[in-house]
Amino acid sequence: MEENKATVRRLVEAFNKQDLSIMENLAASDFVDHTRQLRGWETMKQYVTMVYKHFPDFHVTIEDIIAEGDKVWVLEKCTMTHTVEYRGIAPTGKKLTETLVEIFRIVDGKVVELWCVEDELDFLRKLGVIEYKGFPEG
Repeated sequence: MEENKATVRRLVEAFNKQDLSIMENLAASDFVDHTRQLRGWETMKQYVTMVYKHFPDFHVTIEDIIAEGDKVWVLEKCTMTHTVEYRGIAPTGKKLTETLVEIFRIVDGKVVELWCVEDELDFLRKLGVIEYKGFPEG
């Protein structure tokens, strides 16, 4: 289990360095991202490249990491600046922080599956796309 956590740490470090070659070495060729419905390393590489394009300073910090069997759960804090148009949203220059939970399945030192839990609604609120008015009184 410690080796699996080390694999995820190396993957996050490579992501932060924007080192796709290390990421490719840590991902299985038949890798599946269930949340984003991505299959295979080439598709994942396209997604990661899009993240770098839209948020060049995207950075992940591991807040907590837990392993059980072939799975690793990671609580992550992600920071980024909205400097490029994203999903039709003009750059705001806002520094954003997002909290994610990712679950990785590791086999033979390679990531074979990924699930991600994120609050997309809160992300859009932070970008200023939607307004959150809080809970109604009463």
